[in-house]
Amino acid sequence: MRTALVTGATSGIGHAFCRELAERGNNLVIVARHRARLENVSDELRARYSIHVEILAADLSKRAQLRRVADRVADHERPIDLLVNNAGFAMSKSFLKGDLADEEAMLDVLCRAVLVLSHAGALSMKERGRGHIINVSSVAGFLPMGTYSASKAWCTTFTEALAHELAGSGVSATALCPGFTRTEFHERANINMSRIPKPLWLEADWLVRDCLDDVRAGKVISVPGVQYKVIAGIAQFVPNGLLRAVSGRVDSIRRPKR
Repeated sequence: MRTALVTGATSGIGHAFCRELAERGNNLVIVARHRARLENVSDELRARYSIHVEILAADLSKRAQLRRVADRVADHERPIDLLVNNAGFAMSKSFLKGDLADEEAMLDVLCRAVLVLSHAGALSMKERGRGHIINVSSVAGFLPMGTYSASKAWCTTFTEALAHELAGSGVSATALCPGFTRTEFHERANINMSRIPKPLWLEADWLVRDCLDDVRAGKVISVPGVQYKVIAGIAQFVPNGLLRAVSGRVDSIRRPKR
């Protein structure tokens, strides 16, 4: 049996990865901030799929706690075959209206944690000649929509560079770039999503299956959903001024007025 480590494992896309990987017979190391939620997910997965589940409670915005997770990823005695960097959060306030400390914490989770864990995973996997890294980015990374968008743009570009560096090693890196997905993600960030058209919504379970199929096929960028493949394609050719205007409009309808 292979072992996968998933960050942000107790909700949303991370939880969907855990269920799908467990169903496919993988043992799991699940990472999130709250031990109680980790224990609930662990009990659920063990009971339903009869796999081994290891719990690792850590706040990835804290360097010492991130280091503990990186050490687990790099553990040669207990190898990680698939690393899913999924942990993340967003904020309802724009950059100039929000708290800088919150912005720094988001940057630490969305970028620094991905950097550190990918480094640990890539080195360990490359030494064994096999393994996969999935960095959960976003189609927002193709659009200028604030610091969350900027962080996801970094994640996608970083993953592309990592995949190039790993070429021929037996280790792959894939950036998953979903669009709006039905999870508790936006609600927890107090972001108003009521005006987003229904056809733009994705389901976490099937986008995870699509991503794992793309990993198997050797794709570096995984964009689930025809609608988002179209959006990602168009974004490459739309003039920057128009792209900023459209992105700003979409961003404004999601944020509460203050």
